[in-house]
Amino acid sequence: MTPLFAAGYMLVGLSAGVASGLLGIGGAILIIPALIYFFGFDQKLAQGTTLMLMVPPIGLMAALEYYKQGNTNIKAAAVIALFFFIGGLFGAKLALRLDPLILRRIFAVFLMIVSIRMFLK
Repeated sequence: MTPLFAAGYMLVGLSAGVASGLLGIGGAILIIPALIYFFGFDQKLAQGTTLMLMVPPIGLMAALEYYKQGNTNIKAAAVIALFFFIGGLFGAKLALRLDPLILRRIFAVFLMIVSIRMFLK
């Protein structure tokens, strides 16, 4: 893994952790598109890697199936998982300081942006 990819994976993990802590969304909504658009993963590799980083206890059986088929990147999953963990703390602290209406609107806008982008790409 090159230092540039490691830094990119760290940023993805941190961003997903903050979004998870802030908006209560699953990290996959950020991680899968990031792995596809920024790192060139195909859909199966992005999904398998995301499941692998979220394994305990969320997706062990699914992650193992992706792993058996060669559709996981263990190094990427490990780095993203570490920074996802750290980012979750920051996101939760921020969310607890925001007005619930503002938080709901941020969540709604985020979901619209992601869905439109994925639909058009």
